[in-house]
Amino acid sequence: MDKHSDSVMYGGMEVYNIWGTTTVDSIIGESDVMLALKNRICKIGNSDSTVAITGESGTGKELIARAIHLAGNRGNKTFVAINCAAIPEPLLESELFGYTKGAFSGADSKGKIGKFELANGGVVFLDEIGDMPIQLQSKLLRVLQEKKFTRIGSNELIDIDVRIISATNRDLFELVKENKFREDLYYRLNVIPLEVPPLRDRGDDIQILINNFIDKYSRKMKKNVYHIEPDVEHMLLKYPWPGNIRELENTIELALNLLEEDGIIHKGIINRKIIEYFKLNKINIKLLEESDYEINMEQDILTLEEFERAYIKKVLKFYGNDTKSKKLAAKKLGISLATLYRKIDV
Repeated sequence: MDKHSDSVMYGGMEVYNIWGTTTVDSIIGESDVMLALKNRICKIGNSDSTVAITGESGTGKELIARAIHLAGNRGNKTFVAINCAAIPEPLLESELFGYTKGAFSGADSKGKIGKFELANGGVVFLDEIGDMPIQLQSKLLRVLQEKKFTRIGSNELIDIDVRIISATNRDLFELVKENKFREDLYYRLNVIPLEVPPLRDRGDDIQILINNFIDKYSRKMKKNVYHIEPDVEHMLLKYPWPGNIRELENTIELALNLLEEDGIIHKGIINRKIIEYFKLNKINIKLLEESDYEINMEQDILTLEEFERAYIKKVLKFYGNDTKSKKLAAKKLGISLATLYRKIDV
């Protein structure tokens, strides 16, 4: 791996400053799943085929897209990213394809060039593609099929040469079945599928990322980390990170902001959500054995079914009640989503 020459020592490990680059080598991770992903990126870099990146929020899908761009023959051309979920529906078409003078009320008097024209010869990255309005999907399909489009307010066809990379944290095929996403567009976008694994499935990469984020924010804040308390390190390594890399980075950034002169990362400067997670997941059997803990066996004891249901509801309170959160909770509990629903609905 090509690393920068400047480095610092942390915990006996030399940590290189590789921030600010978006090449394949800048994708941090040595787990089998990440090595396989990086290998595939190198193989597909020079292709013009569409790439569909899937993965949970916070896994680094845009970083992967930028690495694909730089790995290929379009690497010295423009990379334009647009978040389909962040732009109001009425404005998204004009952002993507531009408009002519007087195309609509409030339009710039000079017209506007869209993202596709700006990226001509390069790459357009459509993040959160699952949120693209169904009406606009047909126009995108035309770009993929004919390599042409029209600005709003014009009938003139504009030739375009771009590679399209899309990303989503949603199940596009489910959206197809719900008639919320065009099936023909789904297959056009999905020539090369890439799945970015969640952080919890990346093994030793968590430690590598912790070290790199400590390096990043130590340099930025001009602080030194001398030690991480063992129980905190255990938490950081075993926490399931539902927010993935973004949540881990935020956790380390918070800790460095609150770091005292002794340079020790302890529980007091770690996000309380992580502390509460381990409190929730530790069934303290000793509590029942301690003599000063009294329980009225006639009134207070729960049936196993009642205890199980109450525990599942506590887990859901931590993860959240939307479908995605329930899937994460079910996985953590070692049961299927259907079983989870059955147990809480008893």
